[in-house]
This record gives sequence, C-alpha cells and structure tokens, in this order.
Amino acid sequence: MPTAIAVTGVDLALPPQDERTLPGAVLPDLDRRPLEQTLVEMQLLLDQHGQVVVVCSRAAPPAVQRRLHTIRSLLESDRIALFTPDLPPLGVAVLARQLRQLASCDLSPGVLASAGRLLTHYIHAGALLGSVAKLDRVPVTLKAHAKSWVPGSQFAVLAHPEPQLVRIGPGATLTGPEFATRMVVAKGQLQSDWVTATLAPSWQVQGLRETPLPADSARWWGTGRIIEFCAYLPDLSVLYQLVTSVRQTSCHWCGLDVIGDLCVFCSASPPSVQEPPAAGRRAITV
Repeated sequence: MPTAIAVTGVDLALPPQDERTLPGAVLPDLDRRPLEQTLVEMQLLLDQHGQVVVVCSRAAPPAVQRRLHTIRSLLESDRIALFTPDLPPLGVAVLARQLRQLASCDLSPGVLASAGRLLTHYIHAGALLGSVAKLDRVPVTLKAHAKSWVPGSQFAVLAHPEPQLVRIGPGATLTGPEFATRMVVAKGQLQSDWVTATLAPSWQVQGLRETPLPADSARWWGTGRIIEFCAYLPDLSVLYQLVTSVRQTSCHWCGLDVIGDLCVFCSASPPSVQEPPAAGRRAITV
C-alpha cells in the first residue's frame, strides 16, 4: 500500500486534482477526542499503509500539535512523519494534495515525505484582507496599519514565497509565479472579485477553482474578512520530475532514502563534517 498522507481537518483534504490523486486520511478534532481513540486511528493507518505523513498547519491549535507528538511518542513509531510547512492554511491543503498525487508514484516513503519541503518553494500563497491590524505573519508597516482603519480598505498580501503587501487600488498587483499554475480560492466574509478578476489574469493562471475557507485561516491571517488564494503546479508529471531530479541520500540515522538535508520521519539532519587537522599539527581531543 502507498504511504498515507493525513491532514488534521476535512477542510485540508481538497478534492482530487486528477484520477491518480489518492484520498487523504483525515484526523479531525485531535485536541477534543479521547487519546485512546486517536491512537487506534493512527495505528490502523500504520497497519494499512506502513508509513504516515501528517501535514498540519502552523495555525492549528497548539493542543492539536501536542496531540500529534503524543501519539507518535506513545506508539514509539518512527514511521510517522509530522510536517508543518510555513504556509497559510490553504497552501497547506494544496501541498497535502500534491503529496497525495505523488503517493501514487514509485517514490519511497522518505523521499515522498521530504518532497513536501521541496514543493513548498513552488507555492504562491496569499490573501485579500479587509484589515491588516492583527496580521503578524507578514511584515506590515505603520502606514499600512493606519490605512487598515479606513473604512473600505482592502489589502493584497502574499505570504509565500516572498512576503508582499499592497493596498488595493488602481494598478495594484502582486508579483506572481514565473511558471504555469492553477489557482484555488477560498472566500471568507470579504466581498470582492479582485482575486478572480484581476490577480488570476495577471498571473496567467490556467484554471481556477473555489473551495471552502479552511478553519484555521482566520487565525492565521488575523481576520475573518478574507479571500485566501493559492497558485500551484497541478500536473503530476511536473511534480514527479521535480522530485526525482534531486539527488537522493540515505538518512544516517534511520536509513530511509531522502532528498534535502533533513529526514522528516526521524528529524535527523546530516552529521557535521569536521575538517581534518592541518598538516604537521597534532589533533587535540578534549
């Protein structure tokens, strides 16, 4: 069975991108359900799939993240990878779906898990906000803070890959991807067509779909007056080529094949390489 890709809420399990996209495992209400129930649920996933990659938003309640670490510790399992990318919630959902696409391919669990860190670089995630007064995820100037109190003000914010913030007005835009993407949009309490009518065409996206706003989005962006958006690489062939073009190494701790400098399953980074002592000098051990 392929590696399971799990998310911490049904709102992070986006509909399949193509016929090969595998279903996502949903671990809902981890902070509100009995520990025994969540342990059984995770053990069942391990029995069925061998390894589990849990993708969790950094905006999730701290109790959810503590529960995940507790489950991993109590099961004494190095087959559970906990991945919390530095993305807004909608971006997390998109990345989880990309991993579900790749889970259908011939990638080893370690490579699949570490692919998330690579694919994050190709995601453009942001939002249209009615206020930036409580936004602390992206640098906000005092001038922007002051303008956020003006009735009717709206701000376009790009959180990833490079922070950007502009006040909506004539000619306002955000720097977008330099490659072909599709876009997914999640509307909150803000009423505007700027994302679909202005931003999407300027980014030349090749398709646009709407989805419900993730539950953690208002917490992440500091307001419920929001329209969140995310541009991403949709094609499995492109995702697979990106991942397989990176050199693979074996984790020195758990032995899994990985890409990059960190094993997501055991969190081990490569051992530091010490320079040999200079010629003619004796190495001193302390």
